[in-house]
Amino acid sequence: MLKEFKEFALKGNVIDLAIGVVIGASFGRIVDSLVQDIIMPFIGALGGVDFSNYFFGLNRAVTAPVLVEAKKQGAVLAYGNFVTVAINFVIIAFVLFLVVKGINQLKRKAEAAPASPAAPPADVALLTEIRDLLKQQKNV
Repeated sequence: MLKEFKEFALKGNVIDLAIGVVIGASFGRIVDSLVQDIIMPFIGALGGVDFSNYFFGLNRAVTAPVLVEAKKQGAVLAYGNFVTVAINFVIIAFVLFLVVKGINQLKRKAEAAPASPAAPPADVALLTEIRDLLKQQKNV
């Protein structure tokens, strides 16, 4: 069983998948930072909106105007964070769409390029040579 697990874990596909997951997690953090640190401040500056502090207190004890303090007072429904995460998702989905679209275009270009005709097998080439030589001798 240990041998089978070792063979499974060391297959190229498993290692490629692991690398993809690590890169995907890093990409997610980059997009999260892009949204929270670059895009959301511009949206907030343009409309005077700060999504990070949009919440509803779920009990009467929650009176704080800031999400961090409100969470200390009790349960809150932080829908502003949901908006930020939804924007993250849209950005990631759009970037992945562009990547897949680019890959598909590259595949189409590769398929559209005419392939050079394959060389005939050796026996066919030899028979063609013989035929051509016989034609030359008939003409002489």
